[in-house]
Amino acid sequence: MGLLDDKVAVVTGAGRGIGRSIAEAFAAEGAVVAVVSRSGSSCEGAAAEINARHPGKARAFAMDVADASSTASVGKEILDTYGKVDILVNNAGVTRDGLALRMSEEDWDVVLDTNLKGAFNCVKAFQRSLLKQPAARIINISSVVGLMGNAGQANYAASKAGLIGFTKALAREFSSRGVTVNAIAPGFITTDMTDVLTSDQKEAITKNIPLGKLGEPADIAAAALFLAGPGASYITGQVLTVDGGMVM
Repeated sequence: MGLLDDKVAVVTGAGRGIGRSIAEAFAAEGAVVAVVSRSGSSCEGAAAEINARHPGKARAFAMDVADASSTASVGKEILDTYGKVDILVNNAGVTRDGLALRMSEEDWDVVLDTNLKGAFNCVKAFQRSLLKQPAARIINISSVVGLMGNAGQANYAASKAGLIGFTKALAREFSSRGVTVNAIAPGFITTDMTDVLTSDQKEAITKNIPLGKLGEPADIAAAALFLAGPGASYITGQVLTVDGGMVM
């Protein structure tokens, strides 16, 4: 038996990187996973790969989490398909880096609308189902940048710090119904976002990581699996930092 047998999970931003790894880990432990991303081809590819290893465990849903109407519509489709949602992972995120003095309003809004408002939109879409399920889980993927800031990422840092506040508020609001709400703050993880860094930049970052290396998407997936499983039933409102020791 798997840790997540009979559970239905929604993972946003699951077309690649951390989201795909989380969706894969959940399917491997028995969950049925709605693989969500803004790009239909991206989530379809991820779902196909998951189904190749775990037949019938994944289905793709194209959804723009920054768009409230899209989220509500596709959310209804997911609920009509599965009848419930037990686990929601708000992982969808974008970056539009630049110094604050030069940052455009559009670059600010795109990041906040996707990373922070997107999580709010998804909670609104699935909250009624989550509040009805025993041991439901909400997991928000924040970032160490939301804890310590980072030059050139004022918009991203604000969105990820906002997710932490959102997590703690929801944990208090939903606790009476047995729903736990936690955040994961990844450090520098090997994904498309870090692939654009030069070797010198990666070396400089690694010097500030006590464990001496970048993390892998599987490291975040393992943390998400723990928070989604029965072993985390008495944990809520917390931020689990998975960063090799960067901000300890």
